[in-house]
Amino acid sequence: MADNQLSSTAPAASSTLSQPPIVRWFRVVAVAEAVTWVALLIGMAVKYVPDPNIDSGVRIPGMLHGAVFVLYLVITVLTALALRWSKGVTALALLASIPPFGTIVFEVWASRTGRLVRSAGAASPRAAAE
Repeated sequence: MADNQLSSTAPAASSTLSQPPIVRWFRVVAVAEAVTWVALLIGMAVKYVPDPNIDSGVRIPGMLHGAVFVLYLVITVLTALALRWSKGVTALALLASIPPFGTIVFEVWASRTGRLVRSAGAASPRAAAE
């Protein structure tokens, strides 16, 4: 009987929340930013650990990480606008790009606290303009 009550309320809960497509991009880029951090850290180990140093160890990982870092900043601002994050949450999301794996930590926190969904009652800026 309790199972029936839970299952009957689940569709109602999911219909009141929506996830814009930008959220999927945000998640993908957040993970990519963390992966490129790993590549850069490995490249730094290749550069500084062996004797003699191998300077080319950070060239490609550094370039990739820089590009994904900038992409993360852009996607974060777009996500913040789409989901109407507060300035504090937006600043936290942007600051999460600085420490290694901070974007993953922020994404998990934002998912658990409901900051990656938009209530159905809140119209998107695009829909409000039409």
